[in-house]
Order: sequence, then structure tokens, then C-alpha cells
Amino acid sequence: MNPSFKDHFSAGAADYARWRPGYPRRLASLLAGLAPSRQLALDCGCGAGQLSTLLAQEFRQVVATDASQAQIAHAQAHPRVLYRTARAEHSGLADASADLVTAAQAAHWFDLDAFYAEARRVLRPRGCVALVSYGLPRLDGVPGQLLLDLHDRVLGPYWPAERRLVVGAYRDLPFPFDPLPQPALDMRVDWSLPDLLGYVGTWSALRPAQAALGQAPIEAFARAMRDAWGEANARRAVGWPLTVLAGRVDSPRPGARYAERT
Repeated sequence: MNPSFKDHFSAGAADYARWRPGYPRRLASLLAGLAPSRQLALDCGCGAGQLSTLLAQEFRQVVATDASQAQIAHAQAHPRVLYRTARAEHSGLADASADLVTAAQAAHWFDLDAFYAEARRVLRPRGCVALVSYGLPRLDGVPGQLLLDLHDRVLGPYWPAERRLVVGAYRDLPFPFDPLPQPALDMRVDWSLPDLLGYVGTWSALRPAQAALGQAPIEAFARAMRDAWGEANARRAVGWPLTVLAGRVDSPRPGARYAERT
């Protein structure tokens, strides 16, 4: 939420594109259903385009922006997605040109004052802004316990402060619009152990922890996970609860401020 760009992901952009889970097709359909038309969607903080390409199945065009040039370089190509290296508050779109503005697993990094002002500027009447996030992965048995211990205890001191907003399912994220209720959603994948370890390697706390603690704690986690997992290529169900904050820009919450700093 600091106005300066906190770049936690450029160094691992290729891994981010390879290992981060994809969003369910239903999410894009629900978001498109909120828009006044399906001409143009703006996806801010798009990363590798995980949501952008899904939105392109619903909208005539998607403009996808990210402040990280490395993320844009590794983004998934799609004929209806135009990628731009740009911060969320400087989309480059014309006034009242977009039907939907989204940010998936990204809004907690933004200067929210400026981002909300940009959303109001670029959205058409009855246009919608939607913020999507996913929390801790759910994994049964001992592997799930090991993953939670890594997240909370080993990496706990090294997570960026903004991570608490994600873990809290965006309950403390300022959102100055009347929310449009959304059904419960989640992401589900069937992953092998290499898939899971690749995903963990994209966590923003990992590099600071390695710099402070060395490789030993991460290697110990990987060994324990191998012992608990069984055959490395065996598939296990992994899930994440999805949070969707959605609202129309011409329906401000009474008395709301753009971004109460937390």
C-alpha cells in the first residue's frame, strides 16, 4: 500500500508464471456478469496473466498491466490481451472506456488512493471494480501441517507487511464501494510434490528468509515434505479459498474514504 513500487516478484518472474495456480473459469464468468458490457476489461497487477487470459474469453479486449517488466515478459500470450508495463494507478486508458477493473492477488501492493481514483476515471457508468485474493493453501494430512508450519513459523517474520491483508481475506483492505455479494469460490488443483515446492518457491517471504537463515530451514522443510508425501509424482488435492470484493464505482459507500491506511 506504499506509493513506491515494492518489487517482490521480478526476480522470480519465470517461476511465478510456471508455478502459480490458475483461477477457475467460473470466476471470470462471474466478474463479466457484473460489467455493463463486455467490451473492455482492465486487469491491474496482472503478473503472468493468470486472470487476464480468462477474462479474454469473456471480453472483446483486456488490457493487462503490471509494474514489473519481468512479469510482463513472462505473461501468457492471448490475442485479446494487450500487456503493458505500467503501475495500477497509470493504466493509460481513456476516461470512461472500461467495463471492469480487476486486480487479482495484487491490490494489497497498490497505492489504493491512486488506484481507486484511476478505476473511477476509466470505468464507464455502472462499471465495476473487483479485487480478488486467495489465502493459505489447504492440503490434508501431514503435508498440510508442514506447509502451515513453514508459512507461519519459519517464514513468519519475513513476510512483507501487506501479506496480513491476504491472510485476513481482505477484511482489512479499504474498499470504498458498496460490495456486490459474491458466491463462495475456491481454486483447486491436483499437484505433485514438485508442483507444490515450485509454488512455495514463489512466496515473497522466501528470499528474505534465505538471506537471514540460509538454506537449511528450507531444505529441512523439503525433506520432511518428501517423507510425508510418498511418491513424488503422486497427486494430492490443494485448494485455496478465493475472496472477491466487487462494487460499482458510481455506488460509493456512504462516508467511505478511499484508503484508510492500515
